[in-house]
Amino acid sequence: MKNFARALRHAWPYRGRLVISIVSAFFAAMLWGGNFTAIYPVLKLLTTGKSLHIWVDEAISEVQSEIEGLQRDVDKLSESEKELDKLPSTREVEKRKRAISTDLLRLETKLRTARSSLWWLQKLRQLIYGFLPDDCFRTLVIIIGLALCGVTLKCFFEFIQESLVGSIVNRSIYDLRNRFYRNAVHLDVSQFNDQGSTELMARLTNDMESLAAGLKMLFGKIVAEPLRVISCVVIACMISWQLTLLFLILVPIAALLLFRIGRIMRQATRRVLERMSNIYKILQESFQGIKVVKAYTNEAYERRRFRAATRDYCQKAQKVVTIEALADPIIEVLGVASVAMALLVGSYLVLTRETHIFSMRMTNSPLEPEAMLQLYILLAAIADPVRKLSSVFTRMQSAFAASNRIFDYIDRTPRILPNHDGPRLPRPAWLVEGAAIHELLPGRPAYIEFRNVCFSYQPEKPILSNIHLSVRAGETIALVGPNGCGKSTLMALLPRFYDPDHGSVFIDGLDLRKVNLRSLRQQIALVTQDTVLFDDTVANNIAYGSRGATREQIIRAARLANAHDFILAWANGYDERVGEGGLKLSGGQKQRLALARAILRDPSILILDEFTSQNDSGSEADIYRTLREFKYGRTVFVITHRLHTLEIADRIVVLEAGQIVAVGTHAELITSCPTYQRLQEAHNQRLCA
Repeated sequence: MKNFARALRHAWPYRGRLVISIVSAFFAAMLWGGNFTAIYPVLKLLTTGKSLHIWVDEAISEVQSEIEGLQRDVDKLSESEKELDKLPSTREVEKRKRAISTDLLRLETKLRTARSSLWWLQKLRQLIYGFLPDDCFRTLVIIIGLALCGVTLKCFFEFIQESLVGSIVNRSIYDLRNRFYRNAVHLDVSQFNDQGSTELMARLTNDMESLAAGLKMLFGKIVAEPLRVISCVVIACMISWQLTLLFLILVPIAALLLFRIGRIMRQATRRVLERMSNIYKILQESFQGIKVVKAYTNEAYERRRFRAATRDYCQKAQKVVTIEALADPIIEVLGVASVAMALLVGSYLVLTRETHIFSMRMTNSPLEPEAMLQLYILLAAIADPVRKLSSVFTRMQSAFAASNRIFDYIDRTPRILPNHDGPRLPRPAWLVEGAAIHELLPGRPAYIEFRNVCFSYQPEKPILSNIHLSVRAGETIALVGPNGCGKSTLMALLPRFYDPDHGSVFIDGLDLRKVNLRSLRQQIALVTQDTVLFDDTVANNIAYGSRGATREQIIRAARLANAHDFILAWANGYDERVGEGGLKLSGGQKQRLALARAILRDPSILILDEFTSQNDSGSEADIYRTLREFKYGRTVFVITHRLHTLEIADRIVVLEAGQIVAVGTHAELITSCPTYQRLQEAHNQRLCA
């Protein structure tokens, strides 16, 4: 409930629309209840055959006669009281005085009620004589016409309310969804890995829709239906507040039942939302890996896995449906029972012409059949909004559960802080186009330093241990080692996808934990073997890290990445869309586009992780020729299993079991490092094979 209240704050900027919608709902409710008052004059016209003029005159005469009779009775009792006051005070005299006082109080109450009725009848007489004809049928036509106008106006106000509520909900969810995405996209890489993208997608889509439905019910039905109840209750109380109260006596019982049902509903809905997230996960895995599914003929297995997930969802959803379906009949039975009770009591009063039941006053005057039917219709009209509110209450539990899941992500804060106020990492002064960095900077101190770095994804399972590495500006470092030794993890610390558990990483003497994160990542370009492309044009994919790049700069980067020729072979060239995840491209083409993206960014630090693993030998040779020129002035890290590509490296770092076992040139390592020797031997065997 707390998180749902937080979601409501997103509607506050649109409070003007909300106020207008509530006012419209108020007028619609008043007209809805007022339309039922047309039943009384219609019944009078049909049952008596007299015009309303005659009826109101006769009613005024009856009330006047009643007032005169009551006044005579009051006068007699007042005289009797005065005579008793003259007698000596005895027990019998005092007893008679108390009886007379009680009768006087009762008669004066009746007299006040009769005078009030007379005042209302006189006002009604003015309206009838002023606006209604003497003919019964013409009067009936006018009353029905007024009722039709009332219904039309009611529908107009309902339209205004519904449209405004819809706009409030849509705009509120728009703001909340953008806030959710803004927070989610700034979470750490590890936080994405914990839950997975499918969980985020489920909360951004399915949960948001559940919350939107709850907000629409809150601003719509939960505002409109109680107003309808109030309008009918007010009119019913004017006929007999005692009978109306008798009808409403079952409301607390219904509220208690709804509260109990709501608690069960909230838990069941949370489970349904979790199962929907599981369905999203299976869909994403099977569709993104459709080639693997087909290659290994696992369509039947995926169908069974999906069927099991949907069966689980269906079972949990059915429980929600059952609970929701149970609420309406319970409320309807209670409503019919209360209406039946009020109808029986009213019928007894009409048939016996009594005003009391079991010494309890039900009406101030004998109840007319038309008034009793009017009251019954109003009470039945109250039951309909109450029944609708019961279903709304159970459905609101879905919104409560969805808001909890949504704000669970919104409340998460990244462990890696952006450090907006931290020192900005400047672009290196020596990174000038055409500068011979290998000649200008041979004696510079360490530019990048990993100092006593330890890291693990899970406690007690270290990935990196006591890493010490110093890298000079403009140096090209190759990282080699067996799979799982920590090469990619070590490089992930540089753009701060993760922070070390112990130790620190420094750039130009600044601890990365303290520098402005955005300025750090603006210095880095990354190309990985798992290339990520977006469903956009080739030009936009290349310019993804440099949004202001010109078409000439994009083409130059594509030429350097050896991608220009195959791009021009497409019908739309640089305006060709690559498809979802680059489905239209081969693996090598995707890697060359990713390299062009990195080149266009013009980074001072370039990280290449198996960036030519899917290219043929010819394309790979062209890329390395380009890279020899492009790397001047930049610090480059190359992660590779292809040892023949190490010729571009100034130094080679050998890792094994999360530790650096050797650092040196190829000639040094081939004679002194057993791990490197084994890697070289395995590489030569693959070449021979």
